[in-house]
Amino acid sequence: MIDKAARVLNGACPCGAVHYQVADQFRYAMNCHCSQCRRATGAAFKPFGGIEIEKFKITQGADQLVRYGDGIDYDLHCGKCGSLIHSVVRDGAYAHVTYGTLTDAPSLAPAEHIFVGSKAPWFTIADDLPQHLEFPS
Repeated sequence: MIDKAARVLNGACPCGAVHYQVADQFRYAMNCHCSQCRRATGAAFKPFGGIEIEKFKITQGADQLVRYGDGIDYDLHCGKCGSLIHSVVRDGAYAHVTYGTLTDAPSLAPAEHIFVGSKAPWFTIADDLPQHLEFPS
Protein backbone atom coordinates (compact mmCIF):
# COMPACT_ATOMS: atom_id res chain seq x y z
CA MET A 1 0.00 0.00 0.00
CA ILE A 2 1.27 3.45 -0.89
CA ASP A 3 1.95 5.49 2.26
CA LYS A 4 -0.52 8.39 2.24
CA ALA A 5 2.10 10.63 3.86
CA ALA A 6 4.55 10.02 1.01
CA ARG A 7 4.69 12.15 -2.10
CA VAL A 8 3.05 10.19 -4.90
CA LEU A 9 4.44 10.18 -8.44
CA ASN A 10 2.34 9.51 -11.52
CA GLY A 11 3.41 7.66 -14.62
CA ALA A 12 1.97 6.35 -17.88
CA CYS A 13 2.92 4.69 -21.12
CA PRO A 14 3.14 6.88 -24.26
CA CYS A 15 -0.26 5.83 -25.63
CA GLY A 16 -2.01 6.46 -22.30
CA ALA A 17 -3.54 2.99 -21.95
CA VAL A 18 -1.63 2.25 -18.73
CA HIS A 19 -1.30 4.66 -15.79
CA TYR A 20 0.33 4.09 -12.42
CA GLN A 21 1.23 5.72 -9.13
CA VAL A 22 4.32 5.10 -7.06
CA ALA A 23 5.50 6.50 -3.74
CA ASP A 24 8.47 8.84 -4.10
CA GLN A 25 10.43 6.55 -1.79
CA PHE A 26 12.76 4.76 -4.17
CA ARG A 27 15.42 2.74 -2.29
CA TYR A 28 17.89 3.00 -5.17
CA ALA A 29 18.09 4.36 -8.70
CA MET A 30 20.42 3.14 -11.43
CA ASN A 31 21.11 3.09 -15.14
CA CYS A 32 21.02 -0.50 -16.41
CA HIS A 33 23.09 -1.32 -19.50
CA CYS A 34 22.21 -5.03 -19.80
CA SER A 35 21.17 -6.28 -23.23
CA GLN A 36 17.64 -7.13 -22.04
CA CYS A 37 16.98 -3.59 -20.78
CA ARG A 38 18.44 -2.11 -23.96
CA ARG A 39 16.14 -4.26 -26.10
CA ALA A 40 13.10 -3.54 -23.90
CA THR A 41 13.58 0.23 -24.06
CA GLY A 42 15.24 0.65 -27.46
CA ALA A 43 17.84 2.86 -25.77
CA ALA A 44 21.47 2.61 -24.64
CA PHE A 45 20.36 1.99 -21.05
CA LYS A 46 17.30 1.94 -18.80
CA PRO A 47 17.13 4.48 -15.97
CA PHE A 48 15.01 3.00 -13.18
CA GLY A 49 14.12 3.29 -9.54
CA GLY A 50 13.79 0.31 -7.22
CA ILE A 51 10.99 0.26 -4.68
CA GLU A 52 9.03 -2.25 -2.64
CA ILE A 53 6.30 -3.72 -4.86
CA GLU A 54 3.49 -2.66 -2.51
CA LYS A 55 4.43 1.01 -3.05
CA PHE A 56 3.63 0.73 -6.77
CA LYS A 57 0.07 0.60 -8.12
CA ILE A 58 -1.43 0.36 -11.60
CA THR A 59 -4.34 2.83 -11.59
CA GLN A 60 -5.59 2.34 -15.15
CA GLY A 61 -5.12 -0.31 -17.81
CA ALA A 62 -4.07 -3.33 -15.75
CA ASP A 63 -5.94 -5.43 -18.31
CA GLN A 64 -3.67 -3.99 -21.03
CA LEU A 65 -0.42 -5.22 -19.44
CA VAL A 66 1.60 -7.92 -21.15
CA ARG A 67 3.98 -10.00 -19.08
CA TYR A 68 7.40 -11.05 -20.39
CA GLY A 69 9.13 -13.72 -18.33
CA ASP A 70 8.01 -16.99 -16.82
CA GLY A 71 9.47 -16.88 -13.32
CA ILE A 72 9.01 -14.85 -10.18
CA ASP A 73 10.83 -11.95 -11.86
CA TYR A 74 9.34 -10.52 -15.06
CA ASP A 75 8.67 -7.35 -17.10
CA LEU A 76 5.30 -5.68 -17.66
CA HIS A 77 4.71 -3.78 -20.90
CA CYS A 78 1.72 -1.91 -22.28
CA GLY A 79 -0.03 -4.28 -24.66
CA LYS A 80 -0.97 -1.43 -27.00
CA CYS A 81 2.25 0.57 -27.43
CA GLY A 82 4.77 -1.93 -26.03
CA SER A 83 6.33 0.48 -23.54
CA LEU A 84 8.10 -1.15 -20.59
CA ILE A 85 6.29 0.08 -17.46
CA HIS A 86 8.18 -1.80 -14.76
CA SER A 87 9.96 -5.00 -13.89
CA VAL A 88 9.13 -7.24 -10.94
CA VAL A 89 12.46 -8.33 -9.44
CA ARG A 90 14.25 -9.64 -6.37
CA ASP A 91 11.94 -12.64 -5.97
CA GLY A 92 8.85 -10.51 -6.58
CA ALA A 93 9.55 -8.10 -3.72
CA TYR A 94 10.57 -5.01 -5.72
CA ALA A 95 9.43 -3.03 -8.73
CA HIS A 96 12.03 -1.48 -11.02
CA VAL A 97 10.04 1.47 -12.35
CA THR A 98 11.26 2.85 -15.66
CA TYR A 99 12.01 6.51 -15.05
CA GLY A 100 11.16 7.34 -18.66
CA THR A 101 7.48 6.54 -18.00
CA LEU A 102 7.20 8.87 -14.98
CA THR A 103 5.26 12.07 -15.61
CA ASP A 104 6.49 13.49 -12.27
CA ALA A 105 10.17 13.86 -11.37
CA PRO A 106 11.43 11.49 -8.68
CA SER A 107 13.52 12.91 -5.85
CA LEU A 108 16.17 10.19 -6.30
CA ALA A 109 18.26 10.37 -9.47
CA PRO A 110 20.21 7.38 -10.80
CA ALA A 111 23.42 7.11 -8.78
CA GLU A 112 25.32 4.39 -10.64
CA HIS A 113 25.59 2.33 -13.82
CA ILE A 114 25.06 -1.44 -13.73
CA PHE A 115 25.87 -4.26 -16.15
CA VAL A 116 28.40 -2.06 -17.92
CA GLY A 117 30.22 -5.19 -19.12
CA SER A 118 27.41 -5.70 -21.62
CA LYS A 119 26.75 -2.07 -22.50
CA ALA A 120 26.24 -1.06 -26.12
CA PRO A 121 29.69 -0.74 -27.73
CA TRP A 122 28.61 2.43 -29.54
CA PHE A 123 27.69 4.21 -26.27
CA THR A 124 30.21 6.00 -24.06
CA ILE A 125 29.34 6.66 -20.43
CA ALA A 126 30.29 10.30 -19.99
CA ASP A 127 29.51 10.93 -16.32
CA ASP A 128 31.44 10.16 -13.14
CA LEU A 129 28.87 7.83 -11.56
CA PRO A 130 30.21 4.49 -10.27
CA GLN A 131 30.15 1.65 -12.78
CA HIS A 132 29.49 -2.01 -11.92
CA LEU A 133 29.77 -5.13 -14.04
CA GLU A 134 26.61 -6.54 -12.37
CA PHE A 135 23.91 -5.54 -9.92
CA PRO A 136 25.71 -4.31 -6.79
CA SER A 137 25.11 -6.32 -3.63
